[in-house]
Amino acid sequence: MNMRNQWPVLPIVAGLASGLLTGCGSATGDSGSSGSSVVMGMSDDVLATDPASGYDPGSWLLFNNVFQSLLSFPNGGTEPVPEAAKECTFTDTSTTVYKCTLQDGLKFSNGDELTSKDVKFSFDRMLEINDDAGPAIMFPMLDKVETPDRTTVVFHLKYADATFPSKIASGAGSIVDHQQYSSSGLRTDNKAVGSGPYTLDSFSKDKAVFSINGNYKGTAKVKNSGMTLKFFHGDQSALKNALLSNQIDIAYRGLAANDIADIEDNTATGSGINVVEGTSAEVQHLVFNMDDPVAGKLGVRKAIAYLLDRDALVNEVYEDTATPLYSIIPAGITGHNTSFFDTYGARPSKSKAQAALRAEGISGKVKLTLWSTPSRYGPSTDQEFKAIAKQLNASGLFDATVKSVAYDQYEKDIAKGKYGVYVKGWVPDYPDPDNFTAPFFGKGNVLSNNFTNSTITGQLIPKTAAESDRSSTDSDYGRLQDLVADEVPIIPIWQAKQYAVVRDNVYGLEYCLDASTVFRFWEISKG
Repeated sequence: MNMRNQWPVLPIVAGLASGLLTGCGSATGDSGSSGSSVVMGMSDDVLATDPASGYDPGSWLLFNNVFQSLLSFPNGGTEPVPEAAKECTFTDTSTTVYKCTLQDGLKFSNGDELTSKDVKFSFDRMLEINDDAGPAIMFPMLDKVETPDRTTVVFHLKYADATFPSKIASGAGSIVDHQQYSSSGLRTDNKAVGSGPYTLDSFSKDKAVFSINGNYKGTAKVKNSGMTLKFFHGDQSALKNALLSNQIDIAYRGLAANDIADIEDNTATGSGINVVEGTSAEVQHLVFNMDDPVAGKLGVRKAIAYLLDRDALVNEVYEDTATPLYSIIPAGITGHNTSFFDTYGARPSKSKAQAALRAEGISGKVKLTLWSTPSRYGPSTDQEFKAIAKQLNASGLFDATVKSVAYDQYEKDIAKGKYGVYVKGWVPDYPDPDNFTAPFFGKGNVLSNNFTNSTITGQLIPKTAAESDRSSTDSDYGRLQDLVADEVPIIPIWQAKQYAVVRDNVYGLEYCLDASTVFRFWEISKG
């Protein structure tokens, strides 16, 4: 969930330094739980309540709790397991036919029975609507969905895709009630009918209220009596103050590094607030428009790669709440390597940067604008880009400036090719290397940066997608990452950690923050 033209554009969340407190208790779920309702604040908005449209972190948070998918990601796991289905499997060796058998007795929150007809309807509807802000772009391989009987669903793929189970386990696989949704248009009443652990009672600009779905049948064991989400629309100070003044129980996403430091100081004086740290595969990249007259020059891109000091950025801007990233596939994901470290090193090299520019026939200072957007990819993005410009200018080889544009205009300008160098953040839809490569370098590149490489699109992406043994893809993903480091269409900057800041009577957050990016309301309890 993510950088995109049509793929999700998801904000990066700053992580936590290892020295921060790492728990709001280590509850197993029952410890400290009284079944109370929990109030959580976040800086993200929920852009959609209809799964055929939403492709942002706030919307997927809603989908993962209100709707079921055939499969789901277990706590801390990256391999999907049955959820609405009792069994799913590829029925052929070429991984192009995928069959699922539903659990018996599934019902939606309104009491309607959930059958294979609803599953087929949900996927057909998503592809038919094909909303620009929706997840249909994730399923170019899906040819047709068949329903031999009420409990059997068969997916026929146009080509092999071993990651298909992970894709349908994500928010994109949300199952809707065919009696409650139009097959050709999005729902516009801000209501939702699903079969997940929660029902959406109300939804407004500033708040969403969820209660327990008594008809739910699945793997989740709910440890509270309901959840309320309060939206702070990017206002970090208001989010922080709401937590400190006990207006909310949890602050999730959007606190800046200095806010975390302030909260840590308050914690030391007995404020009753703790920080929970989790793993994440969220990343941030510097993106180059390959058709730009300046950024389109390989020597310019290589010079920037030689001058970028990630350690300084992480230390000075993010106060060590993120880690330097030297590859397009982050640490913790199959296939990760350090191609950019191996090629350009960790420390800035003016001499190598100058040599790259001279090889391009450039002798004077390179005039460059770095384009940013203030909050979509993290609360410190503008500050970070000013620091990058300062690094480039300190070499004497660049005359770099920074311009920040509101997100709506930012996306439009990127699509029109107006920017040469710009920032993008990515939160994965599913924890597989395919999700960090195919969207950026495959057909229909979501970065809108005009990069193509026939070896990547014609050989490496199809080959890795078809391999059911994901660990055997390391070599091919290594080659892909090396090609990207050689051609530099993007430069990876940093990888985040996930976090939540909570009152000390709230438990279970450690089960909500992992590489699957699924935030599990049902794991949270309040004592």
